[in-house]
Amino acid sequence: MALLVRSWNLFHGNTLPPTRHSHLRAMVELAVSDAPDIVCLQEVPEWAVPRLAEWSGLHAFPAVARRGLRPAKFGGWITRLDNGRLRSGITGQANAILVARAPEAVDLGHVQISEHGVERRVCQAVRVAGIVVVNLHASSIDNRPELAVAELERARVFAESLAAPGEPVVIAGDFNLVEHAFDGYSSPGPGIDHILVHGTGSTQLKVWLADRRMQNGQVLSDHAPVELRVG
Repeated sequence: MALLVRSWNLFHGNTLPPTRHSHLRAMVELAVSDAPDIVCLQEVPEWAVPRLAEWSGLHAFPAVARRGLRPAKFGGWITRLDNGRLRSGITGQANAILVARAPEAVDLGHVQISEHGVERRVCQAVRVAGIVVVNLHASSIDNRPELAVAELERARVFAESLAAPGEPVVIAGDFNLVEHAFDGYSSPGPGIDHILVHGTGSTQLKVWLADRRMQNGQVLSDHAPVELRVG
C-alpha cells in the first residue's frame, strides 16, 4: 500500500502576510485532515512540541534544533502577544515527524547538520513501515547557498547510514534550495520544499495551491505543503 507523505514549513503558525495571531493548531489540523501516513513539519515553535500529538491525533516524533526562553511555555505566551514579529529567537524552533502508524514507527534520532557559528539545524529520522524517513530544515543565509548544500549532503549521508541494504529512503523538508536533487533519487519539486525518494517508486511531487491552505481569507504559512505517495 502506498504511503502518503507530506511536508510543510509552518512558519511558526503565521499567515502570509503575518498577523499578530498564531494559527499553528489550525495548520496542524489541516495538515492531517485527509489522513496522510507521514507528515514532516518544520518551523515548529518549541512550546508547541508537546501539543502536536493532541492536535494531530498522530504519533509525534520531535527534534528541537534551537531552544527558546525557559520555560518553553513562557516563550509561547510572549510570542502570542504578536506572533508575526516575535518568533524563533524567543520560542525556539523544532522539526517534527507525525506518523499515523505508530506501532510501525521507530525513532532513529537526529544529528546536527549545520556548521558551528550559524543557527543550529538538525536532521531527524524515523523508520516507518520499512522506510527510513528524514526531515530537515536547511540554512538560509544570503549569498551562502553552499551552507544548505553541505547540510543536505550531511542529511543524505545520515539517512543512508541508517537504512538497511535495499531499504528505501525518503528525505523531506525545507531545503532552502531550488530544484536540489541527489543521484538515484526522485525528482525534486519546483520550489525550496522537497520530498526525495530512493529505493522505491513514488508519484510526482504535488504542491498545494494557495486556496487549499486558506482559512477565513488568510493564507496559512509562507510555504505551501508538498506531498507524494511512496511505494
